This record gives sequence, C-alpha cells and structure tokens, in this order.
Amino acid sequence: MPQNRIRQFQPGMSLDEFFSRYSSEAQCEAVLEAARWPAGFVCPDCGSTAHALFLVGGHKVWQCAPTVGFR
Repeated sequence: MPQNRIRQFQPGMSLDEFFSRYSSEAQCEAVLEAARWPAGFVCPDCGSTAHALFLVGGHKVWQCAPTVGFR
C-alpha cells in the first residue's frame, strides 16, 4: 500500500487508532459526553446536576430536572 506523503508528517492519530476509538455511534456519543461533561451532567442554564435522560431515535437526550420546584 503506498504511503500518503502528506499524512505521514501530520501529527495526530493513525487511521487504525481512529477506527478503534470511533467505530460506532455509541463510542462517538460517549466521547462527546465525556468532553462536554467530564464530571457528569451540569445544566448550562442553571448549573444543576439533576437531570432526566431520554432515548429519542436511539440517541440520548439530556434534560435538566432541578429538584427545587420540580413537580
């Protein structure tokens, strides 16, 4: 297999490493969750960590559910 002369000098991960980390949508979703909320869910509006988690079309949807005034 011929080498890509431009790619071989660029920093970053190899194609094999990329596919091993991001080979499924679930893996990609987990990486994005960890990047957005490294210490767990925190609401960007109120800062609450209370939340509800729904599956919509097979994807996680996070919703803030603060305990104060929640009915």
